[in-house]
Amino acid sequence: MSQGQSDIPITEQCSVRWSHAEPAEDGYAGEQDGGCRLYPGHIPTSPLQKALLAAGSALVALYDPYRHDMVAVLGETTGCLVLPNLRDKMKNDPEGSRVLQERPRIRLSTLDVEGLRRLPDGTLGREYLRFLEDNKVSPDTRMPAKFVDDEELAYVIQRYREVHDLMHTMLGMPTNMLGEVVVKWFEAIQTGLPMCVLGAAFGPVRLNARKLQVLATELIPWAIRSGRNANCILNIYYEQRWEQTVASLREEMSIFPPPAVRV
Repeated sequence: MSQGQSDIPITEQCSVRWSHAEPAEDGYAGEQDGGCRLYPGHIPTSPLQKALLAAGSALVALYDPYRHDMVAVLGETTGCLVLPNLRDKMKNDPEGSRVLQERPRIRLSTLDVEGLRRLPDGTLGREYLRFLEDNKVSPDTRMPAKFVDDEELAYVIQRYREVHDLMHTMLGMPTNMLGEVVVKWFEAIQTGLPMCVLGAAFGPVRLNARKLQVLATELIPWAIRSGRNANCILNIYYEQRWEQTVASLREEMSIFPPPAVRV
């Protein structure tokens, strides 16, 4: 979880589409460069280059789990076998297919921050904004996809990144190491992304004995049961659910309420 702005600016709500025709920051647009660049920011890489990037990013991410740039690279370079399955889950679900077609983005520029702040306590929008402000994080810190060699799959992993903070909100987990590990266990079961599996497996090595006991006896079993039981997290159009309560959305998604333990 990267540190963001402590005072989130008020922005006007708008709709942003992921389009390969949109100019990239380096001046390239979708089909330029002989068709090698599939979307803005795409960096074509060979299998060998992906393997080297995966190995290097894994080492750095294991040493420093808060290096989210390396976590992002690891997710993209190791997720090629899993992302098509997630994409198909979205295509086969009515709400998920709308998300995949309309390509919404969760950014400060797409959030009506003052509108979310006026929502009642307990609603998804109000609790999500509270999470951002309490933890001094911003959705704009999520890295754009670069190494996924398919425009549609690049959006899928981008969407996963941008709903990560919503998973913290839904699961009631803070941004400390224990909370991150719990969310990673849930996401590993939900998505099968190797990056999530590695985070779930190796994240606990940084925890003390008391937290390890709580993790092993209470939180991991709950995260696994919830991950197996819940609907696909990418099949929710969260931007259209801000006024729904977190409790009712958990029930709809079949996520079990969090254990009553201090995280």
